[in-house]
Amino acid sequence: MRVVLAGGGTAGHIEPALALADALRQLDPSIGITCMGTERGLETRLVPARGYELELVPAVPLPRALSTRLLTVPGRLAVAINAAVGILDKVKADVVVGFGGYVATPVYLAAKRRGLPIVVHEANPRPGLANRLGARLTDHVYSGHPDSALAKADYIGTPLRREIVSLERFSMGDKARSWFGLQTERPTLLVFGGSQGARSINEAALAAAPALRAAGVQVLHVIGPKNTVEVEPPPGDPQYVLLPYVDRMDLAYAAADLALCRSGALTCAELTAVGLPAAYVPLPHGNGEQRINAERIAAGGGALVVDDSELSADWIIQNVLPILRDPERVAAMSEAAAKLGRKDADLVLARKVLEIAR
Repeated sequence: MRVVLAGGGTAGHIEPALALADALRQLDPSIGITCMGTERGLETRLVPARGYELELVPAVPLPRALSTRLLTVPGRLAVAINAAVGILDKVKADVVVGFGGYVATPVYLAAKRRGLPIVVHEANPRPGLANRLGARLTDHVYSGHPDSALAKADYIGTPLRREIVSLERFSMGDKARSWFGLQTERPTLLVFGGSQGARSINEAALAAAPALRAAGVQVLHVIGPKNTVEVEPPPGDPQYVLLPYVDRMDLAYAAADLALCRSGALTCAELTAVGLPAAYVPLPHGNGEQRINAERIAAGGGALVVDDSELSADWIIQNVLPILRDPERVAAMSEAAAKLGRKDADLVLARKVLEIAR
């Protein structure tokens, strides 16, 4: 059997696809897997690093406003569809699974042209254009959010890496903190802004650093690979560990008592799967899906939510610090977050894909 996975651009599209690939191989090591993406996305780095074959098709972004660029879209889309058809034929695809992003639209249309079964997974409550199209071409639609705008979507959760869903956060806590040079007994705040970091989160956390340290809180802060800090917190006790990037986010989650972060679908799925409470700062632009993601967890008792415009050092001191100084509240929020998590979405989706293909 040969499965083609289409998802690209951001980690939110690519990581669920790779988690599904791992689950398919776990169920049947003989399955052939090809990932499809574009040259402008993170898939060019993430997919080969995980050992999977990557084929590229031309990206066809749609202009966000009416302009003469719209006139070029049909021709560029036709080129991308033909390229995708050629790849499907070359690998002898039996089924196509799409996760969204620029690559998904031409791959869905190519699969339709070839009469291949199409499976759509949408991690967000509000789907993008590609998955709205894909959902019109198939009855096999699955979602990572229980309130998906795709009417016929079956909620299964978002496929996640095995190292995340198998993480025993509490038993790994001491080892994880030692890994990052942190003390084992201090309350720990994890700060990160996604794969590229977030300036507003970085600035607020750094401004709050003196107050956090004065209260006995240590911080693991992932600023993002493209971000810089003018003045780093001086060495001292408690530690304020500043890193550009972390490959082992499972250990970062295990080291933390609470996170301060964005609320993308993948982040929310991972934090609830491991039971890590958070103060979520939804991305201030886009279609509002990050706020929907965060508010669901906050309503269940596993998170706080703050607007990006309201985030400041004072907000952290007044809202995050009291939680970190209250172990019983941390435990209650951890339990509440874990109740909203799904750990088996990768295997659930893998079994459905195999059934559909057969």
